[in-house]
Amino acid sequence: MSTAKEEEIGLQTLQDVAIRTLALCYPPHVQGQVTLLCHSENATYRIDTPSGHRYALRVHKHGYHQRPDIESELDWLSALQASGIRVPRPVIGLDGQYVQSAEIGAGKELNLVLFNWVGGAEPTADVDVSAFMRLGAITAKLHQHSRQWQRPADFRRIVWNHQSMVGPEGHWGNWRNAVNLDSSAFGLIEEVLQRVESELASYGQDAKRYGLIHADLRLANLLVDHEHTHVIDFDDCGFGWYMHDLASALSFYEHHDRLNDWIEHWLAGYAAVSRLTAYDIAMIPTFIIQRRIQLLAWTGTHADTQQVRNLGANWAKQSVDLCRQYLNDGLAQVALR
Repeated sequence: MSTAKEEEIGLQTLQDVAIRTLALCYPPHVQGQVTLLCHSENATYRIDTPSGHRYALRVHKHGYHQRPDIESELDWLSALQASGIRVPRPVIGLDGQYVQSAEIGAGKELNLVLFNWVGGAEPTADVDVSAFMRLGAITAKLHQHSRQWQRPADFRRIVWNHQSMVGPEGHWGNWRNAVNLDSSAFGLIEEVLQRVESELASYGQDAKRYGLIHADLRLANLLVDHEHTHVIDFDDCGFGWYMHDLASALSFYEHHDRLNDWIEHWLAGYAAVSRLTAYDIAMIPTFIIQRRIQLLAWTGTHADTQQVRNLGANWAKQSVDLCRQYLNDGLAQVALR
């Protein structure tokens, strides 16, 4: 998932770039058939080699991340991998670089990264709640690493604060343009955001609460392989509140009947690795509603995508209902086990 401020490039052009870059920039053993896997923000292709190996080639969306930002993402992935956390591993190009660039005309370039294939199945809303316990534990390990890791001096990633998430010029657009959102709900959402902003200002951004996070740790970015859970798609990783990673794990399903079960299992997994304070837990509803409104904005800038169409006509109304629950202190009432 990414910003609204970018230029669309046709799928045929993206596929041509993927095929050409693979042939010119990578060694023979990774060459193979190129098949589109998904095109939500970036375009991701599966590479099937004659020897039976697979790779994933990510073509970055034009105008979102610059090359140094992508290199910083890969720096974190490398450090996480070295610490034993299961994340994608990039494949080095013939030039000794992990990030490749391809010209597409008019002085424009696309950035590409080839990753080793990560096996597993994507969980759904009906996933066994134990998967959320595993996710909580993995997230805690990510946060521990983030707090302890000495980042390179030139490390740079996107910033996720209240304004960049849900402000009028937010990275994912303006929530007022959300699909199927009735303008009669604007006042309610504005009231919610005023409270959210106040709560976050009190909570603060000290190093225990705010740092380098995945920022899009939702079900679609997990791959479960038996007892192992892999975290993928660090494309939105940046600087934000650590508890946002819990909110993002619930993305698009914040209205689900099993929400509290998911949260409680996530918390149990997290607590097995790292400590959360009562204040952190009390802030969960605030982070959940902020994320939901951020996703409202995202639907507005992605109205023509199948993912938004699949949400259905009632998703915006469910979002408004969640806003009312939040103001009435009825959203996500959970406690640490």
